[in-house]
Amino acid sequence: MDLGLRHKVVFITGGSKGIGRACALEFAREEARVAICARREDELRRAAEAIRQATGADVFPVAGDMTRWEDVQRCVDAAAAHFGGLDILVNCAGASPGGLILNLAEEDWTLSLQLKFMGYVRCAKAVIPYLLRRGRGRIVNVVGNDGIKPAYWELTASAANAADLAMTSALAEQYGPQGILVNAVNPGPVSTERWDGLVRAYARDKGLSVDEAGAKVLRSLPLGRICTPEEVASVVVFIASERASYMNGAWITLDGGQRKAIMDI
Repeated sequence: MDLGLRHKVVFITGGSKGIGRACALEFAREEARVAICARREDELRRAAEAIRQATGADVFPVAGDMTRWEDVQRCVDAAAAHFGGLDILVNCAGASPGGLILNLAEEDWTLSLQLKFMGYVRCAKAVIPYLLRRGRGRIVNVVGNDGIKPAYWELTASAANAADLAMTSALAEQYGPQGILVNAVNPGPVSTERWDGLVRAYARDKGLSVDEAGAKVLRSLPLGRICTPEEVASVVVFIASERASYMNGAWITLDGGQRKAIMDI
């Protein structure tokens, strides 16, 4: 199936590892031109080189902190200058500390909202003018199922994700008439470094071993396994493609039917 992504320019945050890196690789396989952004330049360059080696694609790494507006604008402008414009934004940079409300510090809430919500806001604000110049475009927000299935041991993520989903719907309504389609993908547990950290936090707060906590997570998943970054990337790439030309304001849940209440049984 031709997804119509050849030569499209994609700006991906959180692109050095996990879901973001998997998305970058999948877009590159579709012959898109890819800019990846993350805070650590060394990791970015290694990821870019690996994707180039695997696909032959033009991959542009640019380091920046999505909690800082000046970094966001600089990175977006650099990618647009390198490729001569932008067509697609994939917001994927964000990690929210796990924990119960009595164990969460003010800084935990600030970190979550500054990166997972305001980082997405900043990137959208920086990229949309470039999409308007094209007269069309795509924004895909990789959010998480906490926004629609909130969990009390993932409070900061639940709050940030719900805010991201609200923004997704609002931007879809505002910019859909101008050809910019905005959608969200809501993964459940995905096999990444971030998920490993959340399992450790869950184990700590519940007084469990990490193995016991991991087993409880698996019991909450009817498919009996954790999602892979590549499975998320496949959905993201489709949503950003020409094949999803009537998808706007959608929240796509990708959690294998997770039932979080079972984690407390």
